[in-house]
Amino acid sequence: MPDMERWTNGRLLSTTARLVEHAWNEQLRGLGLTHAGVIALDVLAVQGPMTQAMLAEIVSVQSQTIGKTLMRPEAHGHVRRQRNPSNRRSSVVSMTDSGAAARESARELEQSVLASVAVDTESLRKELKTIVRGLGARDATSRKIMVADSGVGIV
Repeated sequence: MPDMERWTNGRLLSTTARLVEHAWNEQLRGLGLTHAGVIALDVLAVQGPMTQAMLAEIVSVQSQTIGKTLMRPEAHGHVRRQRNPSNRRSSVVSMTDSGAAARESARELEQSVLASVAVDTESLRKELKTIVRGLGARDATSRKIMVADSGVGIV
């Protein structure tokens, strides 16, 4: 490993996120999921069926990106996409029973990703939540300002 003592916090955080994501994706492959697919299932579990565009907005990605993200879970029967009856140009995404079971299995696998690393996961989780809340609030404020400036009514 290169001399991490000279790395910025941003580089450490970014590298950590990529390594954790890669390790988790390796474990999720057998379930027909990726970390992004698990995030989509989490949203569907809480919010229920929704349009693909709404799902993309909630997870802060482009609609095309969520479309690609849903390909693997759909191929494994974890989600279903159907034409939106109120707008035939859009799709409604829903989680299947298979998806609910895969989501639960994914939660168990997630716990094992950091099991081999000597880290206080509760402290780490607390610090990460602080970062997400702090930067997320700032990002949300920026989006509201940009939306207000553009005259669009949806945030």
